[in-house]
Amino acid sequence: MSFKELNRRSLLKRSTGAIALAMGAGSPFLSSGKAYAQASKLASEQLRTIGLSVTVQERILADFKKASGVGATSGTAATFPDAQTKILSGSKDYDCWEIIAERLPSIVMTNNVETIPAASMKNWANIRDTFTKPSDKWDRKAQIVGQIWADEAQTTLNMVPAVYNYDSIGYNPDVLSAEEANTWTAIFDKKWKGKSGLNTDPLIAFGQAIMAMNTLGLLNVKNPGNPSAKEIDEAAAFLISKKKDGQFRALWGDFGELVNLMASGEMVVCDAWQPAVMAVKAQGKPCKYAVPKEGYRAWAIGPAMIAGTPNKDAVAAYADYWLSGEPGIAVSEQGYYSPSTNIKNVMAPEKYGFWYEGKPWMGKEDRGIKEGDLRDGGSLEERAKHVAYWHQWPDEYDHLVQKWDEFLNA
Repeated sequence: MSFKELNRRSLLKRSTGAIALAMGAGSPFLSSGKAYAQASKLASEQLRTIGLSVTVQERILADFKKASGVGATSGTAATFPDAQTKILSGSKDYDCWEIIAERLPSIVMTNNVETIPAASMKNWANIRDTFTKPSDKWDRKAQIVGQIWADEAQTTLNMVPAVYNYDSIGYNPDVLSAEEANTWTAIFDKKWKGKSGLNTDPLIAFGQAIMAMNTLGLLNVKNPGNPSAKEIDEAAAFLISKKKDGQFRALWGDFGELVNLMASGEMVVCDAWQPAVMAVKAQGKPCKYAVPKEGYRAWAIGPAMIAGTPNKDAVAAYADYWLSGEPGIAVSEQGYYSPSTNIKNVMAPEKYGFWYEGKPWMGKEDRGIKEGDLRDGGSLEERAKHVAYWHQWPDEYDHLVQKWDEFLNA
């Protein structure tokens, strides 16, 4: 079914100093005569955001409050399915959902989102081409540029990208060789029975299973992010058989849980977020991020304004702040990417070189990274060329979720 045919019922299953700061040179917001009025508005508003702990961080919210002059900030960490349920159930507790782009249709088709004009954000001018120019490798809706915009003219956004990455497989190099780990089939390999892990988000798990099945010759799906009903059935049967056979040590959904399972050695291979791999290495434990031969899973997360919020200016300012450069440092040093080239202007050159340009680490050891180490996978440019698919909202979403429930109950 198409986006327009989505079943809505199933979707439901401050102070003068701050004002002066917002007016001052170098502000990531307004710098004209409108600045005072804008800062006054922000001082009377608050920002209540929900999203993964990846972006909903107290230090980022505190820095945003200081830089913008917004009256108050609060953040709630929640998985994407849980946040989606809260918002579609009518919760008025939040102004902003730091959503992953593939789930945008869930709030667009139910009128739970308000758009943000690109021209209203000072920092939009430095957005990367990935978010404005479609690649000829995929259909438009099957890539990020076809998901975040509310109009074909690309003037208003349903979501402002704040962080993105190309996800892969975390593994223990003392147990698996690079050759064994550099394929999505590793998660499902009987050799690692009882010691592999799978993410609890069905839009992640199904795509990974399908890539593995393609490699194993069990399927031939061109776009793992948008499988047909029949392909979903086959992938579900594959996942259920693996679960019943005891393949998975855990179905993980929490960052801390993932880190603990990998650091303890209970899981030796799993789909993983790169910051979790870095966190394991920081504990002095062996961990690497694979370069899967099938390609990476690509995604982007960013603020979406929840319809009816009384704090519209705060949300728009928060979205713009994410593109200002500074908050991008925090996520870049975890292993993610900023969608704004402003990051290069604020990040230490040697660190930018390591995280973005594929250059060797310089300086003292930090979180398990030693002098001369290279980032797993190489530069941003190199990794971007090796993407298997961008996550998207599948046409058969309802069927996929039904089959995921069968997997969980198996």
